[in-house]
Amino acid sequence: MPSDAPLYLDYAASAPLCDAAREAELDYESSRIAGANPNSLHSLGREAARALDGARRDLARCLGGGFRPMDVTFTSGGTESNNLALLGMAEAARERDRRRTRVLVSAIEHDSVLDVLPPLRGRGFEVGLVSPDRHGVVTPEAVGELLGPDVALVSVMCANNETGVVQPVAAIARRAHAAGALMHTDAVQAFARIPLELGDVDAVSLAAHKIGGPVGVGALALRSRCPLRPQSFGGGQEQGRRAGTQDVRGALAFAAAARSCSDGLSERRRLVASRAQGLYDRLCAPGTGIEASVSPQMDEGRLPGMVSLLVPGVDSETLVLSLDEAGFEVSAGSACSSGSLDPSHVLSAMRIPRELALCSLRVSFDERVGEDDLSRFADALLALVCKKAGA
Repeated sequence: MPSDAPLYLDYAASAPLCDAAREAELDYESSRIAGANPNSLHSLGREAARALDGARRDLARCLGGGFRPMDVTFTSGGTESNNLALLGMAEAARERDRRRTRVLVSAIEHDSVLDVLPPLRGRGFEVGLVSPDRHGVVTPEAVGELLGPDVALVSVMCANNETGVVQPVAAIARRAHAAGALMHTDAVQAFARIPLELGDVDAVSLAAHKIGGPVGVGALALRSRCPLRPQSFGGGQEQGRRAGTQDVRGALAFAAAARSCSDGLSERRRLVASRAQGLYDRLCAPGTGIEASVSPQMDEGRLPGMVSLLVPGVDSETLVLSLDEAGFEVSAGSACSSGSLDPSHVLSAMRIPRELALCSLRVSFDERVGEDDLSRFADALLALVCKKAGA
C-alpha cells in the first residue's frame, strides 16, 4: 500500500477482501461452472450445486455448535439474515403455539434487528427490550425477568458492533429454552473472530464482508428442528427457506474467508487484542482527555480489534471528518447510522450521558493493520484532541 494511502480502520463496517476470498472468486470465474445455476438439472447445474454444498459444509464446520451443512441458508447478508430470523421464527413459533405472541430483543442490537420491531408489532406481536448493564452486557438475569410462556423468540447478539462487548449468549439461550422460547443470535461481528458457544442456540446470522469476504452474501444457520416461516417466495431454493437463485461465487468466497479466519484463530485473536490494548493504553492515558466507552482492559469478554472511545468536547462528525482529512478512516459507532445527529442507541442504553455519547469513535481492524499503523493513528488523534482543546 502506498505510504500516502488512507489507513482504513473501519473493519467492523466492512473488512477489506482477504486473499483467500479473492482467490476463491478468481478460481470460480475461471471454472466451468461460472454463471451456472445451481438449481438446474443439467451437469453444470449439478456441479454448481455440489460447489455450493461444499461452501455450506465449510461454513457449518467453522461455525461449530453442532450446526450441520443442511442448516446453512445462504442470504444476501447480515441484514437479510436478521430480518428472516426475527420475522420467520416468531411467526412460525406462534403458528405452533398461539400463546407465543411476544418477542424479546436486547436494546443494543444492530438496526437490522431493531428496525424489524415495528413490522413485528404490525403482525400482532408485543416486543420487549432488554437493557444492558453499564458495562454493555445483557445478562441472563435481565432476560429472565422478561421471559414467560408467551415469549416466542429471544434475540441477543453475540458481540456488540460498537463496543465489541461479548454477550453471554449460551446462558441466555438456556434461559429462553427453559421458558419454551426460541433463541436467535446475530453473530455477524463475532463469527471467525472469537470462539463461539452455540450449542444451545437455534439460529445464527452471519455476513461475509465482516471477515474479509465479499459484500452481498451472508447466511442464516437454522437448526432443522427449528420452525421458520419463509419471508420470500418464488423458487423454493434453500430448502424453501429463502427464494432466489444463489450466489455461488459469493458463497465460495465466504467459505474461503471463514476457513482462513478460523485457521489459527487463537493466535490471531491474541495478536489483535494485544494491538488493541496498546491503542487503548496510549489513547486513554492520564491527561489525554480520551475515555474508553467500556473497560479498556482487553479480555475474553471483548472482541479483538475493536476500540470504542469517547472524546469529550469533540463531536463524532468532527472527529471522523478531521481524521479522514488526516488520512485515517474510522467511524462514529455503527457505520449504518452515519449521518444521524442522535447519540448511539447502544451507548444510550448503557446509560452513558448524551454529551459523551455524541463524542464517540469506533476504531476497528484485524491482523492486517500493524502496530506502526496504529501508532500513526494515535499520533493523529492525540494531535487533533490537543488542537481542539487549545482552540
